[in-house]
Amino acid sequence: MMKAIVATEPGGPEVLVPQEVERPQPGPGQLLVKIAATGVNFIETYQRQGIYNVPFPFTPGDEASGTVEEVGEGVEGYGVGDRVATAEGRHAYAEYMLVDADKALPVPDGLDLETAAALPLQGMTAHYLINSTFRVEPGQTALVHAGAGGVGLLLIQLLKAKGARVLTTVSTDEKAQLASEAGADHVLKYSQFSEHVRDLTGGAGVDVVYDGVGRDTFDGSLASLRIRGYLVLFGAASGPVPPVDPQRLNAGGSLFLTRPTLKHHLLNPQERLWRSSEVFGAAADGSLSVRVGATFPLSEAGDAHRALEGRATTGKVLLVP
Repeated sequence: MMKAIVATEPGGPEVLVPQEVERPQPGPGQLLVKIAATGVNFIETYQRQGIYNVPFPFTPGDEASGTVEEVGEGVEGYGVGDRVATAEGRHAYAEYMLVDADKALPVPDGLDLETAAALPLQGMTAHYLINSTFRVEPGQTALVHAGAGGVGLLLIQLLKAKGARVLTTVSTDEKAQLASEAGADHVLKYSQFSEHVRDLTGGAGVDVVYDGVGRDTFDGSLASLRIRGYLVLFGAASGPVPPVDPQRLNAGGSLFLTRPTLKHHLLNPQERLWRSSEVFGAAADGSLSVRVGATFPLSEAGDAHRALEGRATTGKVLLVP
């Protein structure tokens, strides 16, 4: 048996209740991982509410780190005691989880497991955004929304490492300080941000906007782009963007609009290893700082959701068994 968080019906954070459940057994190609820490992500609040269709009773969680406890039939490359993480686990609000071996990410020496739990989803998202969706080159200028969020803080650092100029938006002075410490060249408040972007770029606009906010920032993001600039809409924290007339892209200067997601950038073990090894390696050698904004005991998963939904956190939120 093991402890897990189980929601028997959709609802508010109060439906996330600790229970004793049967410990899973690894099938062919699977690893049983004893969880050290679990990443809490906004999608899980939508699943909990029933906005996204999931079967109830439901245990959330895709992202976690830990130690391999058992190895299923046919698994090669992993053994008992190996340290792994994943962004593609199953029911990780628990003491143990199952991970398909081809979706496990080796955790390097020098990287603690709590930091490793904070990196897979947001770290590999930041990696694909600047290496695959819009490949950033030295000297280019990027606008990053929500610069003090989990993805935002990582994006700022990785963009600066590539030699880019980084502008970012935040909502409070405290978050502005965090974004500045991460290396942002200019930190803006959301009010009239596109006008400030134009001023800071001599009227030209930025090469790319990385927008995980969605509805509240979309129009300003388009207005911040240079001719043939890229709007990379990778999230919708403020709500979905209404339908867009493609003629707006023409009128704005032959702009590009894309809506990528992580799963399409983790198509095989080689791609997972490329992204995770670069991000984990940077965190292990200290060149990438990972902010864990809050850590909650597993039994207090509901409080973790309240903090996340209340925008009361910066960086990553973790659950620890």
